[in-house]
Amino acid sequence: GFEIMPEQAVADVLAHEPALRRPLPTASQWHVLIETVTETDGGDPAQAVTSALTTAAGRGMIADAVLASSEAQADAMWHIRDGIAGAERAIGPALQHDVSVPVARMPEFIELVDSRIVAAFRGATTLSFGHLGDGNIHCHVRPPADGDAQAWIAAHGQAASRAVYDLVTTLGGSISAEHGIGRTKRALLAEFGDPARLAILRGIKAALDPAAALNPGVLIP
Repeated sequence: GFEIMPEQAVADVLAHEPALRRPLPTASQWHVLIETVTETDGGDPAQAVTSALTTAAGRGMIADAVLASSEAQADAMWHIRDGIAGAERAIGPALQHDVSVPVARMPEFIELVDSRIVAAFRGATTLSFGHLGDGNIHCHVRPPADGDAQAWIAAHGQAASRAVYDLVTTLGGSISAEHGIGRTKRALLAEFGDPARLAILRGIKAALDPAAALNPGVLIP
């Protein structure tokens, strides 16, 4: 696992679940949660991770780090990551986008999507977090805090989501990562998807399900 979390997400979780504690003593703009698995070859995985972190710190890539010394400590760290969704719901509704971009372009995406949303929609903010290791990011657009969130989403949600998806496709990514297309993104797939790929998908669907009896109306119209 290689998960990134902005400070705002961590702070929201800690405010929502006060029994949790920061793994590190100080706040930072970004936090990374890493879980490693090693072969049982007699090596010490903790030593290997410590060596990698020490090297990264020496190069100025990280400011601080801590290793879980027990399963309980590891679970507590993951609880912070897993608690982001619940903390988000407690704050209020937001536009949620499950997208992917090439790993090397992830920092560019996070910076650009925030600047574009902030510039185009007064008072709106973004929160990007998730599975940086495989290029999958959850990009949430939060309505302005001083108004009716549902009314804002009804008025500006489609345009805000289109801004997110425009950037994703420009950077060579996908408008849907781990949660699929389903019904809600079907029109967006037709708009942002590769026409040749969609034609192949429709051909496979027609060949395997000529009567359109299987999962009708999902993904491929």
